[in-house]
Amino acid sequence: MIVSKKIDVGNGKEITLETGKLAKQADGAVVVRMGNTMLLATVCSKKEADENVDFMPLSVEYQEKYASVGRFPGGFFKREARPSTYEILIARLVDRALRPLFPEDYHAETQVLVTLISGDKNELPDALAGLAASAALTVSDIPFHGPISEVRVARIDGEFVVNPSVDILENADIDIIVAASMDNIMMVEGEMKEVSEADMVEALKKAHEAIKIQCQAQLDLASEIEKAQNKRQYCHENNDEELRERVRKETYDKIVAVASRATTKQERTDAFEQIVEEFLETIPEEEREDKEPLVKRYYHEVEWEAVRNVVLDTRTRLDGRKLDEIRPIWCEVDYLPSVHGSAIFTRGETQSLTTCTLGTKLDEQIIDGAIIEGTNNFLLHYNFPPFATGEVKPIRSTGRREIGHGNLALRALKPILPEGEDNPYTIRLVSDILESNGSSSMATVCAGTMALMDAGVKIKKPVSGIAMGMISDSQSGKYAILSDILGDEDHLGDMDFKVCGTADGITACQMDIKVEGLSYEVLTEALEQARRGRLHILGKLTETIAQPREDYKDFVPRIFKMMIPKDTIGAVIGQGGKVIQEMQKDTNTIITITEDGEFGIVEIASPDKTSIEEAVRRITGITTDPVIGEVYHGKVKSIVAFGAFVEIMYGKEALLHVSEIDNKRVENVEDVLKVGDELEVKVVGTDPRNGKLRLSRRALLPGYKAPDENANDSHSNRRPPHANKRDKHKRN
Repeated sequence: MIVSKKIDVGNGKEITLETGKLAKQADGAVVVRMGNTMLLATVCSKKEADENVDFMPLSVEYQEKYASVGRFPGGFFKREARPSTYEILIARLVDRALRPLFPEDYHAETQVLVTLISGDKNELPDALAGLAASAALTVSDIPFHGPISEVRVARIDGEFVVNPSVDILENADIDIIVAASMDNIMMVEGEMKEVSEADMVEALKKAHEAIKIQCQAQLDLASEIEKAQNKRQYCHENNDEELRERVRKETYDKIVAVASRATTKQERTDAFEQIVEEFLETIPEEEREDKEPLVKRYYHEVEWEAVRNVVLDTRTRLDGRKLDEIRPIWCEVDYLPSVHGSAIFTRGETQSLTTCTLGTKLDEQIIDGAIIEGTNNFLLHYNFPPFATGEVKPIRSTGRREIGHGNLALRALKPILPEGEDNPYTIRLVSDILESNGSSSMATVCAGTMALMDAGVKIKKPVSGIAMGMISDSQSGKYAILSDILGDEDHLGDMDFKVCGTADGITACQMDIKVEGLSYEVLTEALEQARRGRLHILGKLTETIAQPREDYKDFVPRIFKMMIPKDTIGAVIGQGGKVIQEMQKDTNTIITITEDGEFGIVEIASPDKTSIEEAVRRITGITTDPVIGEVYHGKVKSIVAFGAFVEIMYGKEALLHVSEIDNKRVENVEDVLKVGDELEVKVVGTDPRNGKLRLSRRALLPGYKAPDENANDSHSNRRPPHANKRDKHKRN
């Protein structure tokens, strides 16, 4: 049976949900359509679970089919391969919204696949992926505490717009994707142009209004699907309640004792592990192996409760800080002598070493997605090696977490980069996390700001970032908002809220909420506490470096821009690129040319000023003609009996007649000039016999009087002083 529901988005847009037509063997399948954009979401979950698994094995994938927009994939194989950064980021948005909504004791392996099957380049699919995935789960028999949905909210010309089209999105000063259930906001991610905390809360409210409508549409859809009314029964855990109570009784007070005294990460980890080991020693050896997994699970439950109670009751943290206290910070710039810009940012036990590299247009990233195409001249890469947490792990390809953290930092810094002529470079920041105990993505933002300034990039304002957390108790109503959270506080807490911005407003945010019932009042309080913390961190950064350096370092390539007529681009490039390649090799420069209307924009990059000047000279020589009356710095290329041929522009030579070399008579040219000599010459006219340019050095000397061009004996017709002798010799 095919069932469909329609949702009015506003702005003349409509979303359609349809199930029962495609992928009917999946546990749940829904097609979501808005305009010409269509997503197919499917979900499958195993009926049984591994009894040794005590977590939710959920995988969420998003893929864009190139056929959806009538394109071939790039590359040799011409087929979709590993997911792009954009696809991974969308998958993360969906994953973060769905994961908290499965029952805690549901451990069956579950897979959610969202596929773009029809694309519209003016309607982005990212904000529809969460709706599609949730709808597939809602119409399935898989246990799920949903539905949820996601929407994009942008503020354009002062007005909030839900799921705006691409053609108007570039004018937005707020661009966020929000995920929520009927009752609670669960996930937020996006970028802003220095907006206030109040404006951000208004955007969240607008998003939630639209999400409630979309959640109701999913419930209406599921009400007509029989299996959605009969969620499957499961039993994925075997419990020993007597052992659970014993673990609680014998470990709770010990955990409270550790949590109540200020400790470092390693001290705390060792102390908690010792409590578990001491308890395991009380179990008979023949039973220990079987009961150890249960003991560790129950212990984690007790630790979660005990640590949270300590924070709520004492208003102090695991490392002894107050709720709004920031860990000690130290910074350093210009640490690496051979890179264009570098910075170290250390906050507590979290440390980022970030480098900045300035490149040319040739270094731009080419984006070749099904929907998004183009180039990118700002890249930020985040690396999290295992030694950052003292672990031994295999080094594999870049993980989703690294891509997500890097993207957040990139969004935070992008609004403060210089634009247009003030930023001729392709910029790459690389953050290597050397230590980690919470907020490593925010350390990347801080170190990235300083590395940019150390490299001499004229950023508009410094940016800092802070990670906020929260611990709450719904029964007592107590809650604690935590500034600059530790890794343990992220793991045990109810919220991870990262806020980045300048002194004047927010530039990026990312929020994951794990608890129901977070009010806008508490969220507003968290944002205000985050603002104060952000300003404190910003003050520490600017103590180290407050402004971008006046100039780039000596070895940074300088980029010189010039404009040439569009019809001369081919001459500069040459057949098969021969001319421009030789020019780059000879001058040790990097030259790029792009078309802009009637002109070609030439960018010449080199750390050596002389190299750039030589490249400019050559290009000018190719693209322009000498002007009569202008003075040029020339070079003698060859000498003949009647003068010297002087190169006044690259590839353009003209005759300096012997009579125009000096005010006094020159008998022999080689007495005055030699090949390779450089001199100033003036273009004084053209030879009427052949139209070639005439040069004069004499015209630049004192006392020069220009000849009468109408006279019959103009200097162009004069014979050189030794010509009569040469003719007489011929007659003899």
